[in-house]
Amino acid sequence: MSDRSKRFHDLHHGDRLLLLPNIWDVAGARLLEELGYPAVATASAAVSRSLGYEDGEKVPFDQVCFLLTRIAASVSVPVTADIEAGYARDEAGLLENILRLTDTGIVGINFEDTDPVSGQLVPISIQAARIAVIRKAAPALYINARTDTFFRMDTGQLEEALLRARAYLEAGASGIYPIGAKEPADIRALVTGIAAPVNIMGRPELTFLAQLQSFGVARVSMGPQFQQYALNAIREKAAGWHRFFGPGGV
Repeated sequence: MSDRSKRFHDLHHGDRLLLLPNIWDVAGARLLEELGYPAVATASAAVSRSLGYEDGEKVPFDQVCFLLTRIAASVSVPVTADIEAGYARDEAGLLENILRLTDTGIVGINFEDTDPVSGQLVPISIQAARIAVIRKAAPALYINARTDTFFRMDTGQLEEALLRARAYLEAGASGIYPIGAKEPADIRALVTGIAAPVNIMGRPELTFLAQLQSFGVARVSMGPQFQQYALNAIREKAAGWHRFFGPGGV
């Protein structure tokens, strides 16, 4: 296991919450490193938007690998990448893609259980088998197994998330990301019921982040929210200039 990989694994088992304001380019990665963040993570939706594609594995995989290579080479901290469902429809393709991803220099991935074609949850046994393929191909990779039960199910989301978490961990996942879990009772139950680091989608309020840390959450991601904050700031500044100097301005 490389030094970066070990550091990234260790960050999920420390006393401090691992907060990851997900980035989408080299500039963002360098900014977070300069600010003292111990790791950086990409968000697929933010990457897709920055490259002019819709989210959902629409970005050509070659472009994904090129971008991740540039990001990982630009910082000294560990880099983890949102790879959606692996950009592959079968285990052979997944194996090939994982080997290419590890060559980029990343040390972790988010791997989700929604089928990008059908939009439905992948059956547990199939998703567990896919995680096992990843683990065999990349023994040191941090596999943040994302389950979308809170997005894809109307009832029984918590119970299904816990069921999937157990299966994914047995298959080789390093941690579990029950994206969409928002209620404090659900988050507590997830942390208590999952024998591995739990990643929660965060909100920017410091009180909320402190609450998650008190629950024992190991990691918080901001997903594409961070990009939206940046775009909102650009929009506000550009709109002000346009009002003053644009059509109808002074």
